[in-house]
Amino acid sequence: MTTLNAVRKILIETLNLGELGQELTSDSILLGGLAELDSMAVVNVIAKLENDFGFSIEDDEINGQVFETLGSLSAFVDSKLA
Repeated sequence: MTTLNAVRKILIETLNLGELGQELTSDSILLGGLAELDSMAVVNVIAKLENDFGFSIEDDEINGQVFETLGSLSAFVDSKLA
């Protein structure tokens, strides 16, 4: 499974996106594009990413650019795995 697909799966599960989640592409806008992605949901997504991928995310690593699109979030995860 690619990082993009793994991150999409985490978003679908964490945000309960159902069918909508299957339509997410790397260019899909997350912040401002998904009503389900509020500040509490961001915290839950971060926790799930840390748990599933086995890394830690520092507070200063997270900003609006990381959560801008599915692609930017996947690229961030890839950078943590490198």
